[in-house]
Amino acid sequence: MGGGRSDWRKELGRFLKPFLDRLGHKARRQMCPVYVSGLVGPGDRKSIQPMAERLAPGDYDQLHHFIATGVWDAGPLERELLVQADRLVGGNDAVLVIDDTAIAKKGTHSVGVAAQYASALGKTANCQTLVSLTLARGEVPVMLTLRLFLPESWTSDAARLKRAGVPVEYQTPRSKPEIALAEIDRAMAAGVRFGCVLADAGYGLSAPFRQGLTARRLAWAVGIPRHLKVYPVDVKLIWPVAGRGRPRKRYIPDILSSAAEDMLANTKWPKCELAKRDQRSIESAFCRRSRMDRRRTATAN
Repeated sequence: MGGGRSDWRKELGRFLKPFLDRLGHKARRQMCPVYVSGLVGPGDRKSIQPMAERLAPGDYDQLHHFIATGVWDAGPLERELLVQADRLVGGNDAVLVIDDTAIAKKGTHSVGVAAQYASALGKTANCQTLVSLTLARGEVPVMLTLRLFLPESWTSDAARLKRAGVPVEYQTPRSKPEIALAEIDRAMAAGVRFGCVLADAGYGLSAPFRQGLTARRLAWAVGIPRHLKVYPVDVKLIWPVAGRGRPRKRYIPDILSSAAEDMLANTKWPKCELAKRDQRSIESAFCRRSRMDRRRTATAN
């Protein structure tokens, strides 16, 4: 973009070409670059009217129709995004990062808005929450998808869903981990390549989410709360012998569970060098475990 304004617009045009081919309608193909240029280009105000004044004088109505009232299928664009993301950063050394983000709101009419935890604010606030999947390799991340999460205050109110125009297929209650697994399936079906799935404790605390990743034969590393109950990796299920009362109906672990924090408390973690900058070694706080103490742990379901 150092070569001038026309250069970055040409580069943007080359990037958008496969997506424009998916739009079909001529007017949409014309307005899409204008809208994207308005979002990423110079100018503080990113609403429709000021962007139209800067980039397409006299075409405000067309641009507004493209965003607000145009009815078109987003599916082909979403599939093309998966293809292009895989082309850019996909591979066995890529990672798929699961997270969510929040959009603060003041009103009550935006779909999915409710008082819920806003990760961007670090507190509960009136907001929309979106589940995100990001494909990353090296230092380059590419967003694959953002899916709106509908809290119980929305999914339990059929009239509100209908009034807001929420499609029938999205009215069924789904947790954020369930949405994430569905989006992972969609990415895998499109051939997106990655070697590992990463997620924070907001998803890692969900046993069905962890089990879903394992069932899909994916390598994964997720955060868990420090008080989550875990077992050593060599835990076994045994049939309990009832000394009195009714016969037992379920297997039980042969070792008592303990909090993850307690199990790791006495683990030795040697320091290891990650990189060198300005002739100074950088030591990792997330070091590999010593060979003398590699007692792995398995998260309790």
